Amino acid sequence: MADRIKAGIVGGTGYTGVELLRILALHPDVELVAITSRSEAGMPVADMYPSLRGYIDLKFSDPANAGLADCDVVFFATPNGVAMQQTRALLDEGVRVIDLAADFRIRDVKVWEQWYSMTHACPELLQEAVYGLPEQNREAIRHARVLANPGCYPTAVQLGFLPLLEAGVVDSQHLIADAKSGVSGAGRKAEVHTLFAEAGDNFKAYGVGGHRHLPEIRQGLATMGGQEVGLTFVPHLTPLIRGIHATLYARLTSDIDLQALYEQRYAAERFVDVLPVGSHPETRSVRGSNQCRIAIHRPQGDDIVVILSVIDNLVKGAAGQAVQNLNIMFGLDERTGLEIVPLLP
Repeated sequence: MADRIKAGIVGGTGYTGVELLRILALHPDVELVAITSRSEAGMPVADMYPSLRGYIDLKFSDPANAGLADCDVVFFATPNGVAMQQTRALLDEGVRVIDLAADFRIRDVKVWEQWYSMTHACPELLQEAVYGLPEQNREAIRHARVLANPGCYPTAVQLGFLPLLEAGVVDSQHLIADAKSGVSGAGRKAEVHTLFAEAGDNFKAYGVGGHRHLPEIRQGLATMGGQEVGLTFVPHLTPLIRGIHATLYARLTSDIDLQALYEQRYAAERFVDVLPVGSHPETRSVRGSNQCRIAIHRPQGDDIVVILSVIDNLVKGAAGQAVQNLNIMFGLDERTGLEIVPLLP
């Protein structure tokens, strides 16, 4: 057997970090060699996450002496602003980088700095970085040195709109994305709004005036349609742990068989499931898996198309898509390590 891919994870203590560990623990072609955490250095990973007992034997290590330069690939499951501080040095050592945060998602550095309120540490890499939506950028991903893993909301929204914009059959200046997320999308840090007594039995919109995922989604949709788009994006927090449900609206400009359009576009995509006519996908139907399930509706046969798109925000919206990109980057079968049956109930 050929040498396994040596992988390191920076920031292994958050939800996306542990999800990476869960998936990579059984990946036949990957050897996990380093998992970093400054605050938990020396602690066995399984002590923090008992679910990994018997699967992950590593201890958390300090990033300074984790040997990341000896890896083939390093995942950054860190807050925004961390990966950009270390990526250039890793690239100089021949290490490929997959960032699960937003450091390399926006090509325009001024737009990035406006939305993330910090100075970018390596703006010259923004043009080289490849946006890791496999269903759109598969060929570029194969050769990427720096991979910007898409955000969770952007994944669900872009996969929902992709066939319509590629085919040019909707008014791209008046798109609406009404999206709902579980609380794990906010990360593992302790914050009042994600406490059980605050988020449970509650439902609210947030970021209506502008959410950080908005420029990322607009950039992706503009690439799909070949022109700038007009998008209204409203995220909501739901009393779920996992899951994103995006309800998307667009006005048709051509009379077309929408079901056939979506089925043909995604026929070869293992991780996009176009449901039968009249379906209503549920977040629990993708829980724990790398699947995106999509249904297309045209209420009353009018000129408004409604697309329903659901994903698990921690898998297809984060760690699973990152592993999907790893597989493409290293010439593996894209499904390797990701044939995970969703958990129900």
